Amino acid sequence: MEESIKDTLQASILWKIRDGFNCKKTDIRTYSPLTLAYIGDAVYDLIIRSIVVERANRPPDKLHKTVIRYVNAKTQARMAEALETELNAEEASVFRRGRNARPHTTAKNASTADYHKATGLEALFGYLYLSDDMDRLTDLIKIAFGKLGLEI
Repeated sequence: MEESIKDTLQASILWKIRDGFNCKKTDIRTYSPLTLAYIGDAVYDLIIRSIVVERANRPPDKLHKTVIRYVNAKTQARMAEALETELNAEEASVFRRGRNARPHTTAKNASTADYHKATGLEALFGYLYLSDDMDRLTDLIKIAFGKLGLEI
């Protein structure tokens, strides 16, 4: 592989955004859990959409139907439960902060408990993304999918 291509692939999207748009690195411990969940929701959605698109070139409605099976509060709550024993102390703390946060929105198709667990998981995913730890983030998704028997 050509060296410049290899370097480009190794640079994280977060680093490219921070560098390209002159964003300052902020101590992510100062972010509210709902802010972490906000970005975590988008990152998780992007990961799932990327997997679905990479696996098959399908019409958008079929892509969407596949994605929504994984990107919803009920599935994310199940993932959170599956990951409980996999989290280190710092990750568990971020998850709890997210789960215990009180969002101003309510779940459309999930119980309040599932919605809170999903928010906790999204906060954890946001935290890992902003920590530039995509390896851990993708590992956790793979672990949860494995424990739940989910395949995309």
